[in-house]
Amino acid sequence: MNKTTENSFDVVIAGGGMVGAALGCALAGQGMQVAVIEAREPARDWPAGEVSNRVSALSRSSQNLLTRLGAWPHMRQLGVSAYGAMYVWDQGGAGHIHFDSADVGEPNLGHIVDNRVTQLALWKQLQAQDRVTLFCPDRVSGFEVADDQVEVALNSGIALRAALLVGADGRDSAIRGMAGIGTKGWDYDQHALVANVSHELPHQATAWQRFRETGPLAFLPLADGRSSIVWSTSPGQAAELSALDEETFCTRLGEAFDYRLGQVTGTGPRGVFPLRLSHTEQYVKHRLALVGDAAHAIHPLAGQGVNLGFMDAAQLADVVLEARQQGRDFGALHTLRRFERARKGENIAMLGAMDVFKRLFSNDIVPLRLLRNAGLDIADRITPVKNLFLRRALGTIGEIPSLARPVLDV
Repeated sequence: MNKTTENSFDVVIAGGGMVGAALGCALAGQGMQVAVIEAREPARDWPAGEVSNRVSALSRSSQNLLTRLGAWPHMRQLGVSAYGAMYVWDQGGAGHIHFDSADVGEPNLGHIVDNRVTQLALWKQLQAQDRVTLFCPDRVSGFEVADDQVEVALNSGIALRAALLVGADGRDSAIRGMAGIGTKGWDYDQHALVANVSHELPHQATAWQRFRETGPLAFLPLADGRSSIVWSTSPGQAAELSALDEETFCTRLGEAFDYRLGQVTGTGPRGVFPLRLSHTEQYVKHRLALVGDAAHAIHPLAGQGVNLGFMDAAQLADVVLEARQQGRDFGALHTLRRFERARKGENIAMLGAMDVFKRLFSNDIVPLRLLRNAGLDIADRITPVKNLFLRRALGTIGEIPSLARPVLDV
């Protein structure tokens, strides 16, 4: 743990995961004094070539952010898997849609990255910053907000003072709870089973997704030829699948995926986690802001969760740094509301879209099945609409925070 003598900072960030670490790097890189509180250091060593079953599909805008923060080169050394196409089809018919990076003049559609890789690269960037003080292992035990500062108490007994406290401490955010900020949402009555699997046919650097009546099944391409799967299904079936022996599980998985990549020939460890949608009633209070999963949780069918969090971090950095440059109070509520306005609409739109997709495709109602199959085929044929959707997913159009805008040699 690195300490300062007076424990006074510009910003205190509770949570040093991917989103909190990115925000810390962004602010410290522009001269701000930042404290980051995290309960545990990230994993530093794992067997060569190993990919955990918790991966993220990082968009171009997230890649731009990670490049500007200096983390991307290290991530490439540790291993990232580019994919150039996406193919989506429905179990209940012949409807499908195909996206290709060449259609929008991009080298790829994004990268599948082990969360450990992203976390470690950002953590090392934090450690390299002179203006970052890491309190790890530690947690926030409470905080008090005054007109001109927030005082943060840690489990270790240390007291920190800052102009702004940021909650980047995940879906079950303690900061959000201490602030009395409520959430709205619902459980999906679905669990996601995740694993890395090998298969007979090459994945062609393509992300494959089949909509099934119990939920979507995605195969995300890894650089070593395997795929990382996310199988969203009922809690009971997820538990059953998780308990199967390897051979039986591979057979069931191949059948569920319509043998699109041939037989599934092997699987690594399987994990299961519940799915829900949640959204905070507010992102900010005086001297407090929430980012990432502390503010919103989304269905994983489009892999957008961490990308939304990274854009939160980039937008908050823009608002804070601009206010500081202009001599304004960056922790004041009227300043922080600029961040909330910029991100809340974007996040609601994505949460809503994913919820509609989930409800439209995760059923076997005949009229809906016919409608969605026709819709997929029509969307696949209308190239301008399809490419607009693709650029939006890449994060190359719309209101983009400065740190997430295109950079050279990415």
